[in-house]
Amino acid sequence: MSILKVENIYKRFGKIEVLKGVSFEMNKGEVLSILGSSGSGKTTLLRCINFLEKADGGVISVDGDVIFDASDKSKMTAADIRRSQLNFGMVFQSFNLFPQYNVLENVTLAPKLLAKEDPNYHANKKAILAEIDEHAKELLARVGLSEKLDSYPCQLSGGQQQRVSIARALALKPKILFFDEPTSALDPELTGEILKVIRSLAQQNITMVIVTHEIGFAKNVSDRIIFMDNGVIAEQGTPAEVIDNPKNERTKAFLNLISQKE
Repeated sequence: MSILKVENIYKRFGKIEVLKGVSFEMNKGEVLSILGSSGSGKTTLLRCINFLEKADGGVISVDGDVIFDASDKSKMTAADIRRSQLNFGMVFQSFNLFPQYNVLENVTLAPKLLAKEDPNYHANKKAILAEIDEHAKELLARVGLSEKLDSYPCQLSGGQQQRVSIARALALKPKILFFDEPTSALDPELTGEILKVIRSLAQQNITMVIVTHEIGFAKNVSDRIIFMDNGVIAEQGTPAEVIDNPKNERTKAFLNLISQKE
């Protein structure tokens, strides 16, 4: 059974149709990279799946359970949306860390807020909070930041801030991790450290969807590649099929342009 199934997703902003019937599915532990020019709909697709935007049409299922169906006219409550969002962890382009909190607090904030909804929270508060702190420290160790627990975002490099945001996304134990251009806000010399972290996560069989322009990285880390153009999937397949031997003319033009820039 697919861990994620996306069927016929549509999204428009005013008169502009950004997504025009996007469908794909992926299995647990799979790494899927989404390529495409700016404006092709890549980020909007992630935001629709993650409920940061509401799709105008389509169905989204996780582990066989439908979490969104545009044809269902019953209104999703804020609690419904929040519960569905817990399936996903999101790593943004621009880090989005809270400047007033240190590294450990940034990673533990959401789990501690969520823990308060547990009926047993008050009876076991000390143990629950200690477990959240311990899990956060383990995640920060995995991204190489054990020595930065008490540091604030302003004291970190861009690469370190992005690694904190990766640990934060993992803290709620999501089924699928999303990356939206995770290296685009970084200087070239810091890009490598983030790609190294993502590569290590792939080796741990964490299910990931990565929107990226890093073609070489996508080729090496991905099980499958999707190329989007003008709101549709123009081509998809293995890295060898899409990157090394593309069939679609738009895919070929995009890859040629990227190679010229590199």
